[in-house]
Amino acid sequence: GLIRLKGRIDACAYAAPGAKRPIILPKVGQVTDLVVDHYHRRYHHANHQTVMNEIRQRYDIPALRSACHRVRKSCAYCKIRDARPQPPLMGELPAGRISPYARPFTFVGIDFFGPYLVAIGRRSEKRWGALFTCLTTRAIHLEVAHAMTTSACILAIRNFVGRRGTPNEIFSDQGTNLVGAHRELKEAWDAVSKDNLIEGSGLPYTTWHFIPPSGPHFGGAWERMVQTVKRTLEAIRMTDRPSDAVLQNWFIEVESIVNSRPLTDVPVDRDEEAPLTPNHFLLGSSAGTKPLSLLNDTPPFVRNSWTASQRYADAFWKKWVSSYLPTLTRRSKWHQPARPLQEGDLAVIVDASLPRGCWPVGRITEAIPSKDGTIRRVRIETARGKVLERPAINVAALDIRPKQL
Repeated sequence: GLIRLKGRIDACAYAAPGAKRPIILPKVGQVTDLVVDHYHRRYHHANHQTVMNEIRQRYDIPALRSACHRVRKSCAYCKIRDARPQPPLMGELPAGRISPYARPFTFVGIDFFGPYLVAIGRRSEKRWGALFTCLTTRAIHLEVAHAMTTSACILAIRNFVGRRGTPNEIFSDQGTNLVGAHRELKEAWDAVSKDNLIEGSGLPYTTWHFIPPSGPHFGGAWERMVQTVKRTLEAIRMTDRPSDAVLQNWFIEVESIVNSRPLTDVPVDRDEEAPLTPNHFLLGSSAGTKPLSLLNDTPPFVRNSWTASQRYADAFWKKWVSSYLPTLTRRSKWHQPARPLQEGDLAVIVDASLPRGCWPVGRITEAIPSKDGTIRRVRIETARGKVLERPAINVAALDIRPKQL
């Protein structure tokens, strides 16, 4: 009941019988797909040119390349192996990034880095750094955290509030995105009670926001500053085990250096106006230096001085709006909208710490929309019954559905 192709090589003694008269199969059909799938699995879902060559030794299939492509597209193993996340369109900036004429550190991002060893007598102890970043002016504030406990974190936050004022909104991560070299920091941060931290900080009018795990791009405004602080700190370190006082001095020096950086490009022409820096909003100039003047406490002079200071502050903010704010309009990546993740989709979770074959697979139970309605984070229930919240850029939907019989 088989139809074979009658060729012109029957007299060749070295050719296999199947190669002399291959079986003719339709280009689309269940038998054709089963044959191609057999060779596709035999060569471990790869080596596609080899698969076509081996099929042609026994079968004659019109449009064989299209048939092989069709089988690969329907292979569940290949779908999981080749699945790639589809990042959604880059979202709008939060209000804290684009709120001029506000006090510095009104909108703050918090992150921790370290640990660093300090010498206490003959023994060594660990210290961490608490980084507070103003989301509007890009200024930073550094505090030394003596331990990664709830009470130590509260002390660092209270010290910051006492020197910089109470912020309206605080953003921070949940610690699970600190892996690899910062595994020790991750484990210490996980031990901190987030609820006790919020209650113990004594900030009843402050709104707290936690970004999803494994989503550092949600907090890129302050995550990027960690790298800048670390590089500057490595450049000025003189010893591996400083004392507490020396470490505190290093942090203050780094804070001053980073806050002196220009927010925009430095002009080539020296006659042009100097670029804006975070220190302009904190100290009135890039380096904090001010000309000396005689003390005059007469009412007219005091009124004029207050008016002048207000004008200087307004001038800094007008320059911020005209020179720095336009640099935030461009989307550096994720320019096109993608198919949104939906509830019920089978998906694989990208985990850079695991081999691809060990990435967890689960089903999306909840798609969390952002303010503009775009799905940028989801909750996934894995095969073990654990519910994980992950950003959309780390979730790849699988186009796997049960076959219709």
